[in-house]
Amino acid sequence: MLQRELNSTGLKFKAIGLGAMPLSISGRPDEAQAFAVIEAFIAGGGDFIDTANVYCLDDDDIGHNERLIQQALSQLGIGERVMVATKGGLRRPGGAWVVDGDPNGLRLSCERSLQALKTDCIGLYQLHAVDPKLDFRHSLEALIKLQEEGKIRYIGLSNVSPAQLEQALSLALIASVQNRCNLFDKRDFRNGLIDFCQARRITYIPYSPVGGGHSHIRLAQEPLLLQLAAQYEATPQRIALAWLLHKGQHILPIPGASKVASIRDSLQATHLTLSPEDIAALDRLPDR
Repeated sequence: MLQRELNSTGLKFKAIGLGAMPLSISGRPDEAQAFAVIEAFIAGGGDFIDTANVYCLDDDDIGHNERLIQQALSQLGIGERVMVATKGGLRRPGGAWVVDGDPNGLRLSCERSLQALKTDCIGLYQLHAVDPKLDFRHSLEALIKLQEEGKIRYIGLSNVSPAQLEQALSLALIASVQNRCNLFDKRDFRNGLIDFCQARRITYIPYSPVGGGHSHIRLAQEPLLLQLAAQYEATPQRIALAWLLHKGQHILPIPGASKVASIRDSLQATHLTLSPEDIAALDRLPDR
């Protein structure tokens, strides 16, 4: 089984995780279908699930995705074998997405996540975004304090620049970076962040790895992807995930899924070996 190690912690996971956000935001499936997606992921060998307290409809629905995952794993009798990584640092007033890195707010979010996940310690807790209204250090210091108290095992960052990551590393061990990255959004390859993560043994977790939104539509229409899908007897989505897996031993994509067929297909990317020529051709695809 193709695996990824979380930084140099010794913790290893199947190289495709589950991005659980689609199970709880607008247009979400019913609970039975959501549970079926999580069950299919586990049955396929998956053991890394990405969530956040704000994967919900609005502030009145905070923690929906975390509670859903906890209930599904409990129903399946799954314990410590699955890493559930969550995040704090956003709010959902009226369904909007608002960055809020206030240290007190982060503490409250973390404590609510502990309750939602029914655990004493969150394996990987990520700052969801850097708050431009605050000194970044204040947000990070709040997470360090929570780590010292045993409420967080490892700290991760999401939606960060190379400079912000370097600043964070001067204060704490950062286990992971989760940014948007896919065939049509290669900025973290261009700006050196993915190479930097590899050099520092930081796990890079691409979200929206098959596009998301309009890029997802483009994925299904891109001539090169359709050609390669036919050549490898795979879906365009599986080709896109395999491309990411080929780009580094530290890359752990987390495709979102709201259907059982989608997550089953994504997990198959770990068995797909692309030729160097095809990887180079995919590298040349222009960004969105």
